[in-house]
Amino acid sequence: MITFDELNLNKPLLNALDDLGYVYPTPIQAQAFPIIMSGKNVVGLAQTGTGKTFAYLLPILRQLKYSEQQLPRILIVVPTRELVLQVLAEIEKLSKYMTVRYGGVYGGSNMSSQKELVSKGLDILVATPGRLIDLISNGILRLKAIQQLVIDEVDEMLNLGFRTQLMNLFGHLPPKRQNLLFSATLSSDVEKLIYDYILAPCKIEITPQGAPLEKIVQTGYLVPNFNSKAGLLEHLLASDPALSKVLVFVKSKKMADDLFAVVTTKFPAQIGVIHSNKSQPQRFKAIRKFEDGTHRVLIATDIIARGLNIADVTHVVNFDTPDVAGDYIHRIGRTGRADAEGVAITFVSESEEPYQQEIETFMGRRISMFPFPSGYTVSTILTEDEKPSLRGKNPLKSRPALKVEGAFHEKKGKNKKVNLGGPGKRYVKTGSVRSARKKKSY
Repeated sequence: MITFDELNLNKPLLNALDDLGYVYPTPIQAQAFPIIMSGKNVVGLAQTGTGKTFAYLLPILRQLKYSEQQLPRILIVVPTRELVLQVLAEIEKLSKYMTVRYGGVYGGSNMSSQKELVSKGLDILVATPGRLIDLISNGILRLKAIQQLVIDEVDEMLNLGFRTQLMNLFGHLPPKRQNLLFSATLSSDVEKLIYDYILAPCKIEITPQGAPLEKIVQTGYLVPNFNSKAGLLEHLLASDPALSKVLVFVKSKKMADDLFAVVTTKFPAQIGVIHSNKSQPQRFKAIRKFEDGTHRVLIATDIIARGLNIADVTHVVNFDTPDVAGDYIHRIGRTGRADAEGVAITFVSESEEPYQQEIETFMGRRISMFPFPSGYTVSTILTEDEKPSLRGKNPLKSRPALKVEGAFHEKKGKNKKVNLGGPGKRYVKTGSVRSARKKKSY
């Protein structure tokens, strides 16, 4: 195993890594460094939590020369505002002994302050796609000096609906640049993006896709409905003190709020919640309280399943089973980081069992399903969303057709009149009905 001293790093970067206590690069860092330094386009595939951020920041900072020009030379695009702040924090750590101007822009914050940030001049700009395009469209930001483009968590970027913004972005960038794409999975959408816009990339794949982190113990329960799942989560939290830092993933914002309302009554001041409808200060506060241990549990949508480096997560609970196998990998990758062991617990309803099978096929291994713990009782109460609904159905459609009789009967043959023509014949011409005139004899 090589050390950071054996890479072509300069003294400022080595000193910063030494302060952080880092000695050995991760596989993605060790393999990506010389290729990025060579100037080639790179597609880096590695599981969440393997150090992809440092994998591109180290060679970028190693090559970055001091400059006073106003326009940014490095552009890093990430899917969420939380990831913007995380990447900025990583830049701050690595550039401790360097003179580097960097900043971040993202939606939900004041446009004027971000305009001022850009106007002062930057070397590295970290941005979410939506706000980036806003600044470009308003004439505030120009990208003609960009030398290196990084798209981090590119598959999640496409999943969140940023395809249009990315296509727009490529039109504003200079054609001569280095492209660095990093992701945990390589979907068909990502492959198409690479084919259309990235010339001859060098692919670095550290772990075969679908292989989970071996140090994560994966277990599950068959649970029929929302209230049963909430009850099981409460039971596990109450009975097992090992669940000390628990990240609970749910599929929707409404479910996150509903679950928070239920669980917080039994565990007051121990539960946080985060999703895209929360304001920026609320989201940052929720993450901070979870990180510092104020909150034992953080309920979250998949907005933070990618990229965020929350240390020491003991357990990940999939309150619902993801319908995309790759999302399961990203979720459970929040635990078992930095050589620590972790546990992933998945609640599977009957309708979600096909998703479980897809996940197991994707991973090439089974999730260990456990019986319900003693003292836990399954709830039979359904939420309004779970109750059968007639919405979209027409109850009249199933009724048999009425049998029509009486006045609507067939006429007898002798009473039927047949028009045989003659002076009184009526006919249709140019859309109107009129009587025919009597012929004149000459």
